[in-house]
Amino acid sequence: MGKAIRTRIVKIGNSQGIRIPKPLLEHSGISEEVDIEVQDNCLIVRAASRNRSGWEEAFAKMAEQHDDVLLDEVRATEWDNLEWEW
Repeated sequence: MGKAIRTRIVKIGNSQGIRIPKPLLEHSGISEEVDIEVQDNCLIVRAASRNRSGWEEAFAKMAEQHDDVLLDEVRATEWDNLEWEW
């Protein structure tokens, strides 16, 4: 999809926006949140980066290698001993 599509800037409350045609969204893979930045005279719109992406695979790999252990010793506190029901 290399052809530009012309659209208008529309008023949305106190802001302005553009309508992005469905084919462009489908082709880009953008579906929800986006990051927008200005580079030179251009607005760059991209799918928002996902925090913690890849963590599930990393944790699974750690578990396979038995590298998913606590680094600190677990010590019970006075509250744990008096108040908590085990």
